[in-house]
Amino acid sequence: MSDSPAQPTAGPNDILRLVLELFAFVTLGIWGFVAWPLPWPGVLIGIGAPAFAILLWALFRSPKAVFKLDPFGKAFIEICVFGAAAITWWDLGQPIITVVFAILATISGVISGRKELAD
Repeated sequence: MSDSPAQPTAGPNDILRLVLELFAFVTLGIWGFVAWPLPWPGVLIGIGAPAFAILLWALFRSPKAVFKLDPFGKAFIEICVFGAAAITWWDLGQPIITVVFAILATISGVISGRKELAD
């Protein structure tokens, strides 16, 4: 018998969501440096866009969020961040990456949202 507390487990969708989050943040940085003239405003947007997205995610969407939102508020933040990343790829002329990312983010978000609503 073990009296240790149960360790949280990460399922396949949790791992996919982490990859999608990191991909979205990196995407916004790439967009800032590639789509805008360097050094200014490219550097500012290349650093500021992902920093703003990370801040939004940390404040409202992360498991240890500062502000607790209902599942619909969390979904709104997620749609904003992932939607911005998808639009970014479209702006960079990469429609295949846009569609694949948007489909994966949508499926993962629906699975996660259903799990949150069931809890």
